[in-house]
Amino acid sequence: MATKIRLQRHGKKGKAFFHLVAADSRAKRDGKFIEKLGTYNPVSNPATIDIDFDRTLYWVGVGAEMTDTARAILSYKGILYKNHLLKGVAKGALTHEEADKKFGLWLLEKENKIQAKKDGLSKATDHEKASRLKAEMEANAAKAAALEAKLNPVIEEEAPAAEEAPVAEETPAAEEAPVAEEAPVVEESPAADAPVAEESPAAEDAPAAEEGSAEE
Repeated sequence: MATKIRLQRHGKKGKAFFHLVAADSRAKRDGKFIEKLGTYNPVSNPATIDIDFDRTLYWVGVGAEMTDTARAILSYKGILYKNHLLKGVAKGALTHEEADKKFGLWLLEKENKIQAKKDGLSKATDHEKASRLKAEMEANAAKAAALEAKLNPVIEEEAPAAEEAPVAEETPAAEEAPVAEEAPVVEESPAADAPVAEESPAAEDAPAAEEGSAEE
């Protein structure tokens, strides 16, 4: 009978929760299983993995197959690395003490990485909470100010019109110089009509000279 380590889905829609089980490879995914090895919750950040390390290592050691997701989980928890070290011990490449020391160093480094990630997520969460709280306070203050303005409308007083600067009185123009009186027009003395020289009475026609001798 081929044994396979795989996940069985549980939980609600959108909130999946899985059981890690060792089951007959011919069984349905969510059907019967041989042994429950742990749980896996991908919803949390980081993902929560709770595994029975020794029993899972046993099934890996006896050649149980693994799905891709199950393999990634076992690698993350160090089970595959531990199995690799045990194979080295079996071949005489290293002792149990050396294998345990190597695995202890790997486990410590892994835990430090996980803790650093948790700390980073915690700081990011705190910063996000502070930002949300600040935004909420600002929104509440704005609402309160708007309500206050609505209940107590401010009547704007008209600003007094700036007094007009007194118009500077026009300085009297320099007194106009008195217009020079026009010299009285000399009335033209009526030209004394020169008395027309009386025509000297024409010399009376001299009586025609008495014709010479009287008629004889």
